Amino acid sequence: MGAPPTRPADRAFTRPRRRPIAALAALAALLAVGAGVLVGLSTPAPRPADAPAGEFSAARAFRNVEVIAAEPHVAGSAANDRVREHLVATLRGLGLQTEVQDAVAPEAGQLSGAAGGATLARVRNVVARLPGTDPTGKVFLVSHYDSVQTGPGGNDDAAGTAAILEVARALTTGPRPRNDIVFVLTDAEEACLCGAAGFAGDHPLARDGGVVLNLEARGSTGPVIMFETSRNNAKLVEIFGNAAPHPVGTSFAVEIYRALPNDTDFTAFLDREFVGLNSAYIDGGAIYHTPLDVPPRMDRGSLQMHGDNALGLAREFGRTDLGDLRAGHDDTYFPVLGGLVRYPGWLTLPLAVAALLAVGALGWFLRRRGRATAGTLAAGFGLALVPVVVAPLGAWLLWAAITTIRPGYAELLDPYRPVWYRLAVVALAAAVLFCWYALLRRRVGPAALAFGGLAWLAVFGVLLAVAVPGGAYLTTLPALAGALAGFAALATRRDGPWPVVAVTLAAAVAVVILLPPVVLLFPALGMGMGAVAALVAVLLGLAVLPVVDLLHPRAGGQRGLLALRARRLGALPAAAAALAAVVLAGVGLAVDRFDAAHPVPTHLMYALDAGTGKAAWLTREEKPQPWTDGYVDRSIAVADEFPGLGNGEMRAGPATAAPLPAPKVETLSDTRNGDQRVLRVRVVPQRQVRLLTLHVDTSTATVRSATVAGRNVPVEPGDGKWGFGVVFHAPPPEGVEVTLTLVPRGGAVSVRAMDASDGLSGVPGFRDRPAGVGVVGSHSSEMLAVARTYPL
Repeated sequence: MGAPPTRPADRAFTRPRRRPIAALAALAALLAVGAGVLVGLSTPAPRPADAPAGEFSAARAFRNVEVIAAEPHVAGSAANDRVREHLVATLRGLGLQTEVQDAVAPEAGQLSGAAGGATLARVRNVVARLPGTDPTGKVFLVSHYDSVQTGPGGNDDAAGTAAILEVARALTTGPRPRNDIVFVLTDAEEACLCGAAGFAGDHPLARDGGVVLNLEARGSTGPVIMFETSRNNAKLVEIFGNAAPHPVGTSFAVEIYRALPNDTDFTAFLDREFVGLNSAYIDGGAIYHTPLDVPPRMDRGSLQMHGDNALGLAREFGRTDLGDLRAGHDDTYFPVLGGLVRYPGWLTLPLAVAALLAVGALGWFLRRRGRATAGTLAAGFGLALVPVVVAPLGAWLLWAAITTIRPGYAELLDPYRPVWYRLAVVALAAAVLFCWYALLRRRVGPAALAFGGLAWLAVFGVLLAVAVPGGAYLTTLPALAGALAGFAALATRRDGPWPVVAVTLAAAVAVVILLPPVVLLFPALGMGMGAVAALVAVLLGLAVLPVVDLLHPRAGGQRGLLALRARRLGALPAAAAALAAVVLAGVGLAVDRFDAAHPVPTHLMYALDAGTGKAAWLTREEKPQPWTDGYVDRSIAVADEFPGLGNGEMRAGPATAAPLPAPKVETLSDTRNGDQRVLRVRVVPQRQVRLLTLHVDTSTATVRSATVAGRNVPVEPGDGKWGFGVVFHAPPPEGVEVTLTLVPRGGAVSVRAMDASDGLSGVPGFRDRPAGVGVVGSHSSEMLAVARTYPL
């Protein structure tokens, strides 16, 4: 026989006698837990310059930030030489063995700047060593000291470099560590990660591998997140959780980063089988790679957090036996109230299955206890998918509307003042959830809807455990906690306090687990992907539905005017959240306006064919801003004329030819070996540039092998006319020697040489940007490229 019919008044987990007091107490408890979560994600107070010598001081480190980020210092520039001299002098002043590794290094990772070619750079890494007393291996503290061409890199990565200098100072004031500590300040990270690749691949100190702690920044503020690890990270994560004073990191972030097409210096070390941790602060991304990334924009608390963690980890790894760091599995881990919870990754799938079974058992028990029917349980499960779909879609539509009103946001990683918009997305997600719940609560029942939410959390947990194991905890643990709370609530008197306590505890678990990703996903992905944060916010809402239910009048039992009043009261949370979303979005538009201190970002380049005398303005803006629109009027493909700029279309407009020389291609030798022709040439810049490119017209010859500055480079012909090419960053004034082994197709071999410098102020027709118009964070912003074709 089936369960007896379920009365509306009996379809909830709880039925407290003093409902308003119970709701107030539950909400107060969750708000306190949420506040604790936010405190755990906050940055520490920066320590002053007179802090004890053995401690990290943000004030002391900031003095180095001001020197390093005094001006833009792209790899190969005179400004970068001055920064390097300061680093060497500082490290030698600490008594450390310090050297400059001067080498030609290949690119690391997947950030190729060549169209169907290879990327290299001349790099000058600063390397210092603190010898250990009884080494079991080496600990490498890594950051890059070069900046992009468009900004001085106050945060990216003067923060990491200055933090390492201060850590080195603190380590030299105490007893020497057991293991060698190596400080590696890399060059040409912004260009191609070549400095890190050159150190990891060629330097004697890197020959036996070791533990890498890479320090980065992709913004100006926020907590430092340990967002990437090497594989089989269980031992590393254990040390991180115990030794870092502020251990903010999640296995979910590691999974996200591994799936994104991003790289840092850490990539070069992973390619060489090092182990380690990668950390950065990422909020305040509007200034990333722009002229606004200056020292005063840095949050000293973020710098303090970077340094505290780096120093704590350096000391711990400095005394640990480094031969035992490769555990056989990844850990699942996440921050909890200032600490780190972790468990073995092999538990992920069993826990997910256990949560699914527990929620299924809860549904059976609900039916047995008369709190739901098979029909309402099925309806609760099916209908719970509605807010999961609608809330992210609503967040996407909201941001589409905002960028229509303010199109300059399309070129920003995040708005300058994003908090209002983030709160608007969360309020919108809450409005969707509350509206959905208010419409279905009386018809389906609170317990059935809560079951449906938990069931989807459990299903997502299983799917994540299979596809993205490090993120499965996000839904598995709230589903398991919710199911256990449901059993506890059903096992006690509904009108007593214990059902409310049980569902509040389960909701607190969900807040602890799901609130951090809501907070951290916004700066990690930007407002353009705020829908992801909205999705997690809705999952949090589904996990706390029994507490949400306390905001409504008691389920069922009302008729006539009482029923109408109950429905109106039930609609209040949805209406309040919807109004909040509108108001917060409006405040964001009113507060976050473009001005001289917060300019609208624009992208502009100048390209000249010195052979034909034709020039063009180019931009990567798909919908050019008004200032940029004054230079461009059509879309063109640039690969045929400027293969060093990559494939794809750009917006373009006519420009006056500037009297600028193209790089020369000098033939040093030309020999034949059977059907092959070996060409040895030198590409020589005729002005101060930051990169050279050389491409071969594959309709005139097939490239068999190539050597650049003495290094063999891969030959992987690409599509288009200039199928093979090389890009060389920070070239020396005397140029770069290239040896090509070719099979000619008859006649001369055609090559295209290009160089690029930065700054457009001297170009005919260029008008200085007015106040309120800025430079977008891009490696090609303000580029001035000159190219020419040579028959050889």
